[in-house]
Formats: sequence, structure tokens, C-alpha cells
Amino acid sequence: MVYPASELVIDPALIRKYDLSGPRYTSYPTADRFVEAFGEGCIRHWLEQRGLGGRSHPLSVYMHLPFCDTVCYYCGCNKVVTRDHGRSAKYIKYLGRELALVAAGLGPQGAAERRLCQLHWGGGTPTFLSRGEMEELVGLVDAHFERLPDAEMSIEVDPRRVEAGRMAFLAALGFNRVSIGVQDFDPRVQAAVHRIQSEEETRRVVDESRASGFRSVNLDLIYGLPLQTPASFEATLDRVLDISPDRIALYSYAHLPAVFKPQRRIHEAQLPTAQHKLDILTLAIGRLTRAGYLYIGMDHFAKPSDELAVAQSQGRLQRNFQGYSTYPESDMLGFGISAIGKIGPTYYQNLKSLDDYYAALDADRLPVLRGVELTPDDLVRRAVIHSLMCNFAVSVESIEISYLIEFRRCFARELDDLKSLEQDGLVEVRPDWIVVTPRGRLLVRAVCAVFDRYLRQQRQRATYSKVI
Repeated sequence: MVYPASELVIDPALIRKYDLSGPRYTSYPTADRFVEAFGEGCIRHWLEQRGLGGRSHPLSVYMHLPFCDTVCYYCGCNKVVTRDHGRSAKYIKYLGRELALVAAGLGPQGAAERRLCQLHWGGGTPTFLSRGEMEELVGLVDAHFERLPDAEMSIEVDPRRVEAGRMAFLAALGFNRVSIGVQDFDPRVQAAVHRIQSEEETRRVVDESRASGFRSVNLDLIYGLPLQTPASFEATLDRVLDISPDRIALYSYAHLPAVFKPQRRIHEAQLPTAQHKLDILTLAIGRLTRAGYLYIGMDHFAKPSDELAVAQSQGRLQRNFQGYSTYPESDMLGFGISAIGKIGPTYYQNLKSLDDYYAALDADRLPVLRGVELTPDDLVRRAVIHSLMCNFAVSVESIEISYLIEFRRCFARELDDLKSLEQDGLVEVRPDWIVVTPRGRLLVRAVCAVFDRYLRQQRQRATYSKVI
């Protein structure tokens, strides 16, 4: 049986059974498997290799802009809370140094292969930057890379930090996609997480984005925050559906105060119970799908006309550190503190503190903290997990042809483990396909975890968020 790409069934009993902690699989191996033995020399080697023989595909670039002038208690991002805009001005200069070092590392043969198909600014709060700093940073990128005419340029914005005219200014710089943080419109919830944001502020930014020609507007929501109830979140959904964004990201709040210090300010007694959190999720999925949004996967919903939905229906959906993408798989260069990149068969992550980042660049070193070079086993498992995450299915024949393996021999233990998931109705294991059923799609991370060799070696999952 072939299931429609967006079909979804919510089974509370299965969700309770499989709601374990596990990776989100924006990469495989996941970032917690990166090692410090993989450093600057490894990245320089793979930068040099890029473009040899003229086989390089266009690049994606991610800029981590960590500054915020206030802290949201739920946040797990690497951020710098400050009101001193002199700090962002200095940071832009150092991003320029990193851009120059990376571009030089590509070598003369790579010069013609510095085409950008994607540029994403995340944070932190990218709209912390002044207009002059934004213009300067786009100019620095353009000095070293060539934006393709149809390049996707996306930015995360905080409506509380977007004055009138800012979205038109961003459109003039080339930005065409925007992700707007909302989380929840309930004033009590906003106060509990230290993020007071009016509906009017959000609507103004959405309206100006559309008027300025942005191709896609996404709203971020979070369920599981303190003081949330199904009734309060339904009121938020009423407002969100009236705004009618192109995409909606519905994230599960992961309360990990031992890992993220700001979360220690959240009163655990105010968090919804596991049952109430599941009720909120069930409510939200029902409301969004009845309103015409398609379930893309993980936390993402999109209108049928949106490029994400079209790409999924055509089997072109991709997944990287920014989530789901419509572009073919490409190398991704990460710039700024803690940014993660991908070059060839490698992943790398930058140093996490400003002082360490600046010191490396002052010494003309790439600010690499750690990384990993994928083994042949990693590569085939990544392909399987990627296909499950994006398409809810994996073709046995396709994997065998691409990686010259005998699938059933290579994954004998995994196929045996899938039997219990199959008995519970999460997957169907066919002779030539492994298919995640509509009942298993909310739990696709649990299906992917079966193919994660590192989780087999170390079952400790305490630092991961739960599936639901």
C-alpha cells in the first residue's frame, strides 16, 4: 500500500509507549558524536578537495548571530545576552575574517564553485543587528561567494525587535523567506517564559513581509510550555490560523535545565503533565490539518502550495541542520560561534565562546572545535535515516545500488528489531521497501533510532529531547 505523503494518524497509546529520548537527526552521526581530534587541518583538507574535477554542487551558508537583548527562559540556543551593540559590530568584523579564511581554503580551483543556493541567518536574534550591520554582512558574503539568482535567503526574526520598514529593507538585501518566533499568544504563558509579544506585533511583521515580496512566512510555536492548557493553546491556534502563514513549526518544549541554564527559571510545577502535553499536540495537529496544512514531518506543517509540501510529494525533500529543505543535498558552511557545517563526508562545529572564536581568528586559524569524518557505514546509515525522515520510506534496492551492499545482511539486527515496531503498526517491512505508516510518522525518530549504530553502542539518551 502507498500512503499519501502527508497522511497522519495519532495513536496516544503508541505515543506513550515510544515517547523516549532520542536525536532529531538533522545529521548522522549526530553532533554529540563529533570529536575534537577532528580539527582545522581536516576542514582545510576537505575545503581544498571541494571543486576538484568540477563536480561541486552549490553551497549553503549558515550564519549564527548569537546576540539577544533579553533571554527567553525556554531557549536552548547558544546566545549572548547583551544590550551593547558594539559587541555585534565587532562580531561582524570577525565573521568577515572567517569568510575570507574559508574562501581562501577553497583554493583557485574552487573559485568558480562558490555559488550559493541557500543563505540562512539564525540566532540568537538576527534582528539584533542594525541595518548597517546587516548590509555589511551581506556584502561580506557577496565578496567571497556568488548568490544564484533563485537562491533561498532566510532569516529568523523576533517581531519585538523589528521596527517598521525592516522587512522591506531585508527584502531589498535579497531575503525571501522569514521564520517568525511566536511560541504562544497567551499572556500568562508569555510571562512565564519571559517573552511578552503582542499579536499586533506579529501581524505587522507578517503583513510587511508579504507586502515586501517574501515567498514564504513561517511561524514558530512551542507546546509544553508552563501554564499551557489545551484550551489556552486552542486560542493561540485560532489567531495563528487567522494569520495563515505558509508554514508552521510546532516544536515540543524539552525541559533540560541541567543543560540549558535559562530553563532553571521555569517552575517545573507549572509545566503541563505528559497527558496534557499530548492533548495539546493532538489538538494542534487536528486543527492544522483540518485547516488544510499538510504534515511534512517532525515538527513541520505547510500549505499544499508551499515548496516544502511540493518537494515532499515529489520525493525531493532534504534535511539538514536548519530542518527540512527543498534544495538538493549540498555542502553547508557554518560561520560564527557554535555553527555547524558539512563538507564532503564530514561535519564540523565551530568554537562555542566569543573569546575562543576571536582568538582563533586572530591567529589566522579556522575556529573549529570538533567534527567527524564519516565512515562507509556512517554514509549508508545516514542515507537510510535521511530517507525515513524525509520520505517516510526507504528503498532497499536504491540503498543496495548506491552503496554496493546487501541490505538484509548488513542490517540483519536492525530488521529483527523492526519486527516489534511492525507488530505495533509503526512500520511495514516489505521485500523492497521499509515504510513508516501514518500511525508511525509522529514517531519516525524512534524508527530512525533502530538504524543508529551509536545508540546501539551507548544506550544513554538522557541529553536528548523526547520524541513527543
